[in-house]
Amino acid sequence: MHLTFLGGSETVTGSKYLLETDTTRVLIDCGLFQGYKWLRRRNWQPLPMGIQDVDAVVLTHAHLDHSGFIPVLYRHGYRGPVFTHHATARLCGLLWPDSGRIQEEDAKFYYRHKLSRHENPEALYDEATAVAALKLIQPVDFNKQFTIGDITFYLNPVGHILGAASVIAEHKGKRIGFSGDIGRPHDILMKPPAPLPAVDVLLLESTYGDRRHVEDDPWEQLADVVNETAAGGGVLLIPSFAVGRAQLLQHMLVTLMAERKVPRMPIFLDSPMAIKASDIYGDYHEFHRLSDAQCQAAEKAVIYTSHVEDSKAIAKQTGPHIIIAGSGMATGGRILHHFKHWLGDHRATVLFSGHQAGGTRGAKMEQGVEHIKVHGEWLPVKARIRRLDGLSGHADYKEIGDWLASSKLPPDLQVHLVHGEPDALEAMSDYLKQTTSYDVNIAAYMGVLHLDNV
Repeated sequence: MHLTFLGGSETVTGSKYLLETDTTRVLIDCGLFQGYKWLRRRNWQPLPMGIQDVDAVVLTHAHLDHSGFIPVLYRHGYRGPVFTHHATARLCGLLWPDSGRIQEEDAKFYYRHKLSRHENPEALYDEATAVAALKLIQPVDFNKQFTIGDITFYLNPVGHILGAASVIAEHKGKRIGFSGDIGRPHDILMKPPAPLPAVDVLLLESTYGDRRHVEDDPWEQLADVVNETAAGGGVLLIPSFAVGRAQLLQHMLVTLMAERKVPRMPIFLDSPMAIKASDIYGDYHEFHRLSDAQCQAAEKAVIYTSHVEDSKAIAKQTGPHIIIAGSGMATGGRILHHFKHWLGDHRATVLFSGHQAGGTRGAKMEQGVEHIKVHGEWLPVKARIRRLDGLSGHADYKEIGDWLASSKLPPDLQVHLVHGEPDALEAMSDYLKQTTSYDVNIAAYMGVLHLDNV
């Protein structure tokens, strides 16, 4: 049995791991590369190692950097099963078509305004392809074994977002774990990650391998930003991931207003996908901390703008208000149209509430750039840029260490660090080498691991 790192290695995006035996080939995660242009170009390269012909795909969770490349596989002829949790299947039903739709719209925009170097800019995949690819999904329960060829799998719940799991694979007595994205022990929305079983090899995410989350109260942080913006008569723009983060932000803002810790003002959820995701969260109470009453309270208090006309009408809103819109790293989505209207206004605030991958607009704005390019136009950044670290859905290096300590892992565990930027990977490696007896390695892009030798 051997493993090839086709993505999610030496970077925090594009997770793809090809697990092979003599008779079986399975792709663990199948994510889009995002962020820097040189990374995004990998999405357009010829498919590596014939992954369109694997026997099956197993997904840890629905985020596009872990699942969003499956429609590309479908476009290249893949028709095998995609195994994942029921909630992940529901969320992919939102994320994939939305991704295809955004790519189609962007391609048409660039063509119409002659903004592309290509005569006929194309989408990586369209909405119809994404919808067709959804038919491949075969939902499975947590902790229920299923078999692909001569490899046995099961999903271990890991918090982070609905349906997120670590994938445990076993072949001829060797067991390998794919951590996926690890949730936090005291997340406001999600339950803590379940401990891992004993494994021989673990692929471990390292997004926050070089950082601890701030200990400040995220409720107070959010209230401070809202009050600061309202006092100046401005608008609060919150780029948000549609799944998980948007639901949490709604809950927090509505609660703060109900408790009179911030002034009441209109809250717009300008994301059709986030609106639908809120309904899905309401269907899976057993996997998160909010009650049905809390979900309903947010839905009643927030103005949902599903249609483009409603989104455009927000620009006519006067006085302080809050706009939550995708995407979370400002790489696309409706938040860009609100940027064009408000980034040049010093009264406005842009609040980032999650990790910003290198090369994204979000990362550049956090770094303090004075201009940002949106739809071919360089916009001045005069709005205040704020960051809310306390809502991250990723465990930091100490929380990951505690999770590993609570798991049934052998002292000679072989760890391969993935899904992290270079500095985070190096720091995570140093931390684990100092605090554990594990054999710690940093996975190399296109590297091969021979598991029979473990």
